[in-house]
Amino acid sequence: MPYKEYYSIVTPMKKTNELITKDIKQLIFQIAIPSSIGMFFNTMYNVVDTFYIGQISTEAISALTYSFMVFFMLLSISFGLSSAITAYVGGALGKHKRNMAQVYASNGISFFMLIAFVLSLVSFSLLEYIFVGMGAEGKVLAYALQYTYIILMGIFPMLIGLGANAVLIALGDTKSYRNILIIGFILNVILDPLFIYGFYFIPALGISGVAFATVLIQYITLMYMLYKLYKTRLFEVSLFFRSRPNIKVYKHLARQAVPTSINMFLGSLGSMITMYFVSTYGFKAVAAFGIGYRVEQIILLPMLGLNTAVISIVSNNFGAKNFDRIDEVIDKALKYGYIMSAIGVVLIALFGKYMIMVFDTDAQVVDIAYTYIIFESFIFFSFITLFISTSTLQGIKNPFIIPYISFYRQIFMPLIFFTLVVNIFVLDIIYLWISMLLIISSAAIFIKIYVKKQLPKFKSEVQFFSFLNQATLSSP
Repeated sequence: MPYKEYYSIVTPMKKTNELITKDIKQLIFQIAIPSSIGMFFNTMYNVVDTFYIGQISTEAISALTYSFMVFFMLLSISFGLSSAITAYVGGALGKHKRNMAQVYASNGISFFMLIAFVLSLVSFSLLEYIFVGMGAEGKVLAYALQYTYIILMGIFPMLIGLGANAVLIALGDTKSYRNILIIGFILNVILDPLFIYGFYFIPALGISGVAFATVLIQYITLMYMLYKLYKTRLFEVSLFFRSRPNIKVYKHLARQAVPTSINMFLGSLGSMITMYFVSTYGFKAVAAFGIGYRVEQIILLPMLGLNTAVISIVSNNFGAKNFDRIDEVIDKALKYGYIMSAIGVVLIALFGKYMIMVFDTDAQVVDIAYTYIIFESFIFFSFITLFISTSTLQGIKNPFIIPYISFYRQIFMPLIFFTLVVNIFVLDIIYLWISMLLIISSAAIFIKIYVKKQLPKFKSEVQFFSFLNQATLSSP
């Protein structure tokens, strides 16, 4: 069927779309809790990797930190496409246009395949140069390359799985991804020591064993997510392989994805810049930063689930033009996020040092990491503001300010502040953490003011153009 015909068909849904009718509070918890649980097990998956690699050496943990930053940079390009698929599929479902949702789902998956191929090719070619540019050297560099070359084989299944999950999120389904992340965590607990130390016919692979376990689990995850996607009837495998990619849909998805991808890419690049400056304080500082980042992720997990809830609910209600519900979800998500941030500050203060010592007991590493997470805990409030604001802008298909905010907080200001701290005044590493607090807080204040001012304007424009379209259709 031609592309334009999909846009003219309004297919009644088999059941009411509860994302545009159900109580907002119930929806937030219904979507955010499974998402947060899934993220918890995903983070614990990484914690297990960090724990076992920490048994090898502090240099190995430093290598894992470098690897994580690079791999996240590669994945950041795809996160924008994931949010774009959710926004367009959710918007189509909000309009009760299921055929349109199928078009976006199918082409979104094929778009992910293309990106996975390009990223794999580029990353294998440039990996060593990137690590050296970040300051890795000697044994740390060798470990980082050994681990990451294997991990890169998991890009393809990971990205396709993200595409499938994006469609499920548009339907309000965060339970499927939660389930497979729990299974993946359990498998990782079993496979990591098995591949690191060997067992009968399985050779001892050391740090490479952790990478092989991850790649194997990614392919298992992909099979499960494709099955769940097929069950939605928004993705037909036979039709997918018979049809050609729809360039118009690619353009729509790309236009929505590029600002968010740039935002995520700049975030990854900013992390690499931070790593460069942290590395000037030695490999123990790098290890401390990596461990502190893991601890910070664990505390942030419940808050990150709010992102998923916001983009899912906002995109559907934006498609249905339920603008009052969009205001309500923003207010309630921020309220819950700030409460969780306050709890996070208390947990970090009371238990942060003990969490760090699970991974490394070196006194210098523990002290640096603990100081880092203390400052980061006060940034949680700013993170929540940024997360909810960006998810809202993605949900209403207006994410174009996001890269500018990211450039400010991830590149421009860190380069200025960190250069002053490290190269000009030669200050202690604690001043890097103070700089982060100031930069991220100022960015959060700006984007909150921006969304508050722009949302009413954007709603008025949508209502005006909707009125014009209705008038045109009804005129003789």
